[in-house]
Amino acid sequence: MSVVHAAISAEPLDTAQAEAEVWSPECGGVVVFSGIVRDHDGGKSVVRLDYTAHPSAEQVLTEVCEQISTRHPQVRVWAAHRIGELAIGDHALAAACASAHRALAFAACAELIEQIKAQVPIWKEQHYTDGSKDWVGIR
Repeated sequence: MSVVHAAISAEPLDTAQAEAEVWSPECGGVVVFSGIVRDHDGGKSVVRLDYTAHPSAEQVLTEVCEQISTRHPQVRVWAAHRIGELAIGDHALAAACASAHRALAFAACAELIEQIKAQVPIWKEQHYTDGSKDWVGIR
């Protein structure tokens, strides 16, 4: 159907907004995904994350959304990724897919998330309770 939204944002993400914007009257299934900052990784306690994006990140995110829309032409697509400092519980990634039937929406949303993680040039610096930090997602 179409790409409704694709953005990199320094502002908090709202999954209710994603759901509302991706839905349309012909859609009976809406799948919403929230990637939320957790308090641990690799056996270490995390206190916060800092996300950094390459200047091309929003264009690449748009291209990923367009690819999903092309592969799933009966699905509406919405995606946004945060940048900047995020606390435990903050939404780092929000995505939603809507279609006439749930199976299409689930399949498209799962593929969308995997492709965002694989293709969009965004990196996170994890800060741990012991004062150490490291970068994740550097390719």
